[in-house]
Amino acid sequence: MKVRQNGRIVSVAVIVAVGVNSDGRREVLGLDIGPSEAEPFRAAFLRKLARRGLRGVKLVISDAHEGIKAAVSKVLSATCQRCRVHFMRNALAHAGKSGRRVVSAFMAAAFAQNTPEAARQQWRQVADQLRPKLPKLSALMDEAETDVLAYMGFPTPHRSKLHSTNPLERLNGEIKRRTDVVGIFPNEVAITRLVGAILLGQNDGMGRATGSLSHAGNDGADER
Repeated sequence: MKVRQNGRIVSVAVIVAVGVNSDGRREVLGLDIGPSEAEPFRAAFLRKLARRGLRGVKLVISDAHEGIKAAVSKVLSATCQRCRVHFMRNALAHAGKSGRRVVSAFMAAAFAQNTPEAARQQWRQVADQLRPKLPKLSALMDEAETDVLAYMGFPTPHRSKLHSTNPLERLNGEIKRRTDVVGIFPNEVAITRLVGAILLGQNDGMGRATGSLSHAGNDGADER
């Protein structure tokens, strides 16, 4: 987002965290504003949440941003789940137009397995099968296996809610729609007031879910 600071117009990052409580209800946990989405800023944000009482986080769902992973490891000691939707976009970009349908079907077979062990075995079989013709895609699958399949370690009824950041993406989309109208904010307090009001309204309408903390950023340039 754009904001005036000391007579200049600068870009700032606004990050939002959404969690799921023990009875399965999604809740907005907080927001923060900083100069970038680097690891120190994210770690400081998570520490603020922890000081406010956030405890027992088992899984953090995000994109593959290294700053998030580093911050989660330092502050929450939780497992990171790489958003499956984001990963599939990256993976299919390596498949080419002619191969996307086949690759999508192969990966869907891994996601459809009933146990973590079966999912990992299927994942490796797919990666090896694709390796001769799509080595970059296979290398991506090798690197991402643990993070993309982390949700498989949770009970089956919970998994459909744990593998992507889609609920948070929709929330970020609403924030972007409302803040784009403003364009340039006079100060960071104005950002907090508007985004905070949006989050309060959205929080009241959030439905039931099961099991995790989702986390993502919205810096005005990357609509995730």
